Amino acid sequence: MKLVQVYDPKKGIQAGKLEEDKVYPVAYEEKGVRSLLDLVQYASAVDMELPEVVDELASKEPLPLSWELLNATADLDRPHLAIPIHPPEVWACGVTYKKSAEFRDEDTQTSKGIYDYVYFAKRPELFFKGRAGHCTGTNDFIGLRNDSKFTAVEPELAVLIDGKRKVLGYMVANDVSAWDIERENPLYLPQSKIFRGCCALGPVLVTADTVPDPYKLKVSCTIRRGTSVLFSGETTVGMMKRRIEELIDFLFLANTVPDGTVLLTGTGIIQTEEAALQENDVVEITVPEIGTLRNVARRIS
Repeated sequence: MKLVQVYDPKKGIQAGKLEEDKVYPVAYEEKGVRSLLDLVQYASAVDMELPEVVDELASKEPLPLSWELLNATADLDRPHLAIPIHPPEVWACGVTYKKSAEFRDEDTQTSKGIYDYVYFAKRPELFFKGRAGHCTGTNDFIGLRNDSKFTAVEPELAVLIDGKRKVLGYMVANDVSAWDIERENPLYLPQSKIFRGCCALGPVLVTADTVPDPYKLKVSCTIRRGTSVLFSGETTVGMMKRRIEELIDFLFLANTVPDGTVLLTGTGIIQTEEAALQENDVVEITVPEIGTLRNVARRIS
């Protein structure tokens, strides 16, 4: 099952179920359930599976606009595809792929070997990435900090979870990071990772029941500048050393996790410094079973 959110200038955010090229609204107006986060919280409260709740509440009449028309540049004056969910919290895991550990150790200016240590250690790198206000959806912008000269993409699989550790579904994610800031000193990690437009999610949420083995998912990334391909790379989630359940277990250690939290699982695609993002670069990250997350880089102050 594929779930989306649609922004309508007259109605605001509305959850929907995507079937072929049609979006069917999903709502329970009497209970104030309209967004995907509302649905997640409602499913948790009544102890039902998310797909069951969606099937029960989905309209039989689709929206008048097709998927093709909705999946366009974000414009507040017309209906368009929005971020699949506005997460109360986003957490991220680092150094879950060997390639990432080698790259980060090679380029950091201090504490050589710390990333390789984390790769092999029992405890993973786990950090707070932001909240809904830091996130954007497909066809929207990703942020470039003014104090960074090497902002890079980190194509990842995003996992949606509830407060009971249950995996609800998967999205494509971009953990946008100012790598030069982290290189200068690992203690600068929050500044490298948290800023407006630092996390893109989309284009849809695929529920967990339709992804029997997430480790078989392929992730590819292309960065275009004008008509030229600036960078491309690909990997599989199966190349990740850590298991998703393990990462979730560490997230819950001594921590209260709200329904609708998003966990980013790390990247195995390493962008070159020669391909550092510039304004108006177009980034496309694809997981065939989920879709393509498309964003344009924009300088933020």
